[in-house]
Amino acid sequence: MHMADALVSPVVGGVMWAVSAGAVAYSMASVKKASAEQETVENGGGLAGTVSLMAIAGAFVFAAQMINFTIPGTGSSGHIGGGILLACLLGSSPALLAITSVLAVQALFFADGGLLALGCNIFNMGIIPCLFVYPLVVKPLFQKWCAERRGGTFKRFTPGCVLGVMIALPLGAFFVTLETLASGITVLPFSAFVLLMLPIHLAIAAGEAAVTALVIGFVAVNSPEVIESAVSNAGVSKTGAFKRVVAVLGICALVTGGLLSLFASSNPDGLEWSIEKITGSTDVEAEGAAFERAAALQDAVAFMPDYDYREVGEEGSETGTIAAGIAGSLITCALAGALGAALYLLKRNKPKSA
Repeated sequence: MHMADALVSPVVGGVMWAVSAGAVAYSMASVKKASAEQETVENGGGLAGTVSLMAIAGAFVFAAQMINFTIPGTGSSGHIGGGILLACLLGSSPALLAITSVLAVQALFFADGGLLALGCNIFNMGIIPCLFVYPLVVKPLFQKWCAERRGGTFKRFTPGCVLGVMIALPLGAFFVTLETLASGITVLPFSAFVLLMLPIHLAIAAGEAAVTALVIGFVAVNSPEVIESAVSNAGVSKTGAFKRVVAVLGICALVTGGLLSLFASSNPDGLEWSIEKITGSTDVEAEGAAFERAAALQDAVAFMPDYDYREVGEEGSETGTIAAGIAGSLITCALAGALGAALYLLKRNKPKSA
């Protein structure tokens, strides 16, 4: 569901950049404030624990997004968004920082999603699930389990995961259509676009819901304090169980990005499929100085466009996909970790009041 630059006007792109930048700044302030309110957490946790989980979970979502799964009977495919998954692991604000890292790395280094449209993509795939759907829909369900803390851990979290994803992903798809409407993209009539985008993304959401429930169920069974910390907006302790969960997620990120990505569906994703149904092509053309500058910048910094080496044929290369999956996961891990580490250092260097 990564929007290309041609789907948004410079004005809409600029507005959404400002909205998303404001949300990221708010999230950074929220994480810093929460960590300041809880100066000490046992086992060296607190913000440090959240930072390490941000880095690894962000890498995992990057890798998981490389795997497009086929939507039977449609000729389309989809991949997870990851916003609800990250919010369940980290809480709203840290999750937005993690998914922003994922989307920025994809746009800058792999030309997946436009630079002009990056604000839209952060809003649709990050702000909606992390700052709205998780706290309003998922968190109340999780709070009930945390208060009771009685067996059946896996089953208790599944309804919240499924409901969150089934709301967040189609809602993000709906905002894609609103953003194209506001941009005046006349080749994509609003009514026809909506009628294609919502059903296909409901189908994609079903697949993402299953992945999210499996991952959160695994974490809840093995290290329930992670889910509880996300719900309570508190730092997580670096217990042995926590470290094992982080290690498993890290291994899964490398295996997924470096190996399983080879088996991704070649069908167009839900957004491209919807565009093709209307226009006959998966691409929409756009002209103007803003589009040219954005394209030139992206071409200059994207060292592996479309998750492959620059000089490859139309069929691509398996080694390029493997390299892109591993490199992207590591870069995302570093960026998400750096964001969290910056907040950690600011907290530590903050002068104490008398």
